[in-house]
Amino acid sequence: MKPLVFSAKTGMVLLLGFLLFLIQCQPALSSRDSANSVSLDTQQLIIVQTAHWDSVRGSLQRYNWKENGWQAVGEKLSINVGKNGLAWGKGLYTFEDKEALHKQEGDGRSPAGIFHLLTAFGYAHPDSLSGLKFPYEHVDAFTQCIEDTASAFYNRIVDGQQTESDWNSTDFMLRKDDLYEWGVFVGHNAGGDTQAGDGSCIFMHAWRKAGSGTAGCTAMEKQHMKEIVFWLDQDKNPLLVQVPADAYPELRKQFKLPK
Repeated sequence: MKPLVFSAKTGMVLLLGFLLFLIQCQPALSSRDSANSVSLDTQQLIIVQTAHWDSVRGSLQRYNWKENGWQAVGEKLSINVGKNGLAWGKGLYTFEDKEALHKQEGDGRSPAGIFHLLTAFGYAHPDSLSGLKFPYEHVDAFTQCIEDTASAFYNRIVDGQQTESDWNSTDFMLRKDDLYEWGVFVGHNAGGDTQAGDGSCIFMHAWRKAGSGTAGCTAMEKQHMKEIVFWLDQDKNPLLVQVPADAYPELRKQFKLPK
């Protein structure tokens, strides 16, 4: 058999073909893959996990960022979410999952995703408090969060005395059951991208009892809620990560979350 003889031209053609083959064989970098390098701009995290999308009960763990990574703060707490579980919400990132539900007004689900925390609130007058490191809204008989999708104030906390009403549905925050004695306003469907009907007035607040689902908030023992209010530090840009347990590993890899 005669030996194979390659000309310079043939060799160049083969080399280019091989390089093209290598390029075509590389996996495409999806938007989700590119998120692997994302580090969230925060030094405080609240991680909420439930067993699955329809679970009412779950757990909450706080974290502070230290030089060597995320360090847990305090014990893991029991929490309740929406009476119908979780659905993807509108937060810092949009998570595309055609098989999962997306948060809607009145669906009885808490939003899943990654969210800013907008402000703490409570019944105590700010002049009587010391040690707060986070914006604080004093709640009185006129404080309301607007749930009416037709209102210009949809998904905003307003002073009913100072705001001309254009709403028919509202959440008066000074409650007889004291569920809002201490709480935090979650930045779901907030800011310049607020869409009527995508969910409003999502809070962290005190629960009635373990296992009692909410209308869409995240609830816990009152003392634990108060501890979180005083732990939050505006300078550390605290974030809430809230997902079912099976969705957490992927988010952990994408956004360098605690193990």
